[in-house]
Amino acid sequence: MTINGVLNLNKPVGETSMDMVRMVKRLTREKKVGHGGTLDPIASGVLPICFGQATRLMDPLVDGTKLYRTKVRLGETTDTYDSDGTIVATADATGVTREAIDAALEAFRGQILQVPPMYSALKHGGERLYDLARAGFEVEREARSVKVSRLEILEWNSPDVVLDIECGRGVYVRSIGHDLGQTLGCGAHIIELERRKAGPFIVENGVTPEAFAAAVEADTWRDFIHTPDTVVQHLPSATVTGAMESFVKNGRPVTLGPREAIADAEHEDLWRVYSHDGQFLALARFDKRLGQWKPEKVFDPEPAARVKDPALS
Repeated sequence: MTINGVLNLNKPVGETSMDMVRMVKRLTREKKVGHGGTLDPIASGVLPICFGQATRLMDPLVDGTKLYRTKVRLGETTDTYDSDGTIVATADATGVTREAIDAALEAFRGQILQVPPMYSALKHGGERLYDLARAGFEVEREARSVKVSRLEILEWNSPDVVLDIECGRGVYVRSIGHDLGQTLGCGAHIIELERRKAGPFIVENGVTPEAFAAAVEADTWRDFIHTPDTVVQHLPSATVTGAMESFVKNGRPVTLGPREAIADAEHEDLWRVYSHDGQFLALARFDKRLGQWKPEKVFDPEPAARVKDPALS
């Protein structure tokens, strides 16, 4: 039977995101499995694992808000911007103060331009940057606009500073650590990284690989699977009945909600659509020209296996 839903996996340090996907596929024997946002091997924390139809909702997970906690070591610069790399420069950081760090962090708050690290999965001329870096090449990378909603000092114990970072898609925490060191004039790299939140999922409610393996052995692992629409609970919702259900299932535009909902809707707003008995049918996008919502992603309302949606907090 096919499972449709999301597992909040707590990835350990030392494993890749794809290692975790392969482990879950091997244990569950589910065929359609993917992850909702890569974590580096040095990183631990929330790694959403999507099953079945939920793999169609990986974009909202990747696009959603993330919360990271990282420990940055001042005075040492590495080629990978983290402790997995080789130290390429050292400098005296004993004169750096908490006030100086906080002042330097101001440049990394809000909508900022960030240059991705060479050791990243981005492509240049059809090749991964990390492959070029390992071959000894460094190429110019274009700065990208990314959003850092919150960036705060949690602890300061020289030469290490612990930061909490709330951000959107595309932010490289390693680059924040590296660039902070460059701004302070002493260099820096990250030595610890934890993703504490991704979309609706938080690390406190994550399942370790060991606990998940034990649940598979006991045939209770489905209790850890959140329903697909958990990913998009932040969106408005509407219920359709009768012929409207059929329209949605067939991808035809429908009217959702009262007249006020149409008047207030912005072009391309997304809504969740449910059947009269509460089954998740689709994500529909508002078309201002039609004054209706067009089903964009339609989901099977009768999955082969129903899954439980444990509380997220």
